[in-house]
Amino acid sequence: MPHVESTRVIADDGAALHVRTCGGGADVLVLSGGPGCVHYLADQDLAPSGVRCWFPDPRGVGASDGGPHDMARAIADLEAVRSAIGLGCWIVLGHSWGSDLAVRYALDHPSSVRGVVGVAGHGLHRDCEWSAAYEAGKAVETPVEIDFVPQVHAALWGSFKDWIHEPPLWRRLADSSVPMTFVAAGEDIRPDWPLRQLAALLPAGRLEVVEGVGHDFWSANPDTWRDVCTRAVASIASREHARPS
Repeated sequence: MPHVESTRVIADDGAALHVRTCGGGADVLVLSGGPGCVHYLADQDLAPSGVRCWFPDPRGVGASDGGPHDMARAIADLEAVRSAIGLGCWIVLGHSWGSDLAVRYALDHPSSVRGVVGVAGHGLHRDCEWSAAYEAGKAVETPVEIDFVPQVHAALWGSFKDWIHEPPLWRRLADSSVPMTFVAAGEDIRPDWPLRQLAALLPAGRLEVVEGVGHDFWSANPDTWRDVCTRAVASIASREHARPS
């Protein structure tokens, strides 16, 4: 990972969080998938151009302290990183699980998030037909081996279910002023209807479909990944949303 610098941030409970950074320009928080995966996007060659990217290792993963935790703790850690590096707000770019976490971050802390770019996200659901299509497609998907921490994965996945069952969730989405762009991979075995619903519901939501690429196109088509992310991030960086008072 050339030209990537490392730093340590102390969360509000004393846990040390490992954060890498590269580039220069508008600040972009990059969240990889999982949950509980090592930060596979922390690579200068994958980072969108013209911006400064921040890559925090999730709590209990990689070089970060801690262990299993819920989504609220994950969001608090992101806020701890933002505060420690002295930023007022940033754009959040997330892949897969990182896309879903980015949506929650924008809802919980709208003044901290200039906009969201969610690539190949799961969407805010636990739908049996979606899961059946995913399971059926596994035979044709080329797996990408990524290290992860099973205990962190299980805790966050359980917390995700609790979050999407909260009664105010869809009202909060419909009222959000944060610009959110959702990117669907055209060859993803995961159905994209949850991303289409989010893009249609959010006042500043939009959907883009990238044809000819699969879920992990950051690995199989890195040039396409970087071009798509660069364009999406630049579009959000060029505008501001109305911030809550």
